[in-house]
Amino acid sequence: MTDCPCGSGRPLDTCCGPCLSGAAPAATAEALMRSRYSAFVTGNVDYLESTLLPETREDFDRAHVTEWAKNSNWTSLEVLSTQAGGPDDTAGVVEFIARFTLAGREHVHHETSQFSRRDGQWFYVDGTVEKPKPRHVVKPGRNDPCPCGSGKKYKKCCGAAA
Repeated sequence: MTDCPCGSGRPLDTCCGPCLSGAAPAATAEALMRSRYSAFVTGNVDYLESTLLPETREDFDRAHVTEWAKNSNWTSLEVLSTQAGGPDDTAGVVEFIARFTLAGREHVHHETSQFSRRDGQWFYVDGTVEKPKPRHVVKPGRNDPCPCGSGKKYKKCCGAAA
């Protein structure tokens, strides 16, 4: 048995497999998001298109998605949070991080996705790509204790080399 690419720890044939094959719809917004990630991993572009909200499909770039899925090595999926999106809801939000390599470079895709359920089927509506937060480093003042833990003032320790 093959583990599901979505990282659930379950076998593919009992996790995302039934969704990808069309045997069963995703039960929740998170299940749809996980199955869409698995579709990228397996190159199932038809599934990616069919799970888009019907009125948003006109701008689906099949060639671009096929290229991205085919040339990327999808390495992990981490679900950060979900809001609603259960079996009885009509909308849901899933925030996730997908990691992949493309052309030898590692990439992180951090997205907050919107989902809608119609007639018992979940659809991907759209997503907002989250920008990495800039790292804020506070440089110690000249007379502050040195952050290296020496007990000396910064200007007489690590600050002297700067």
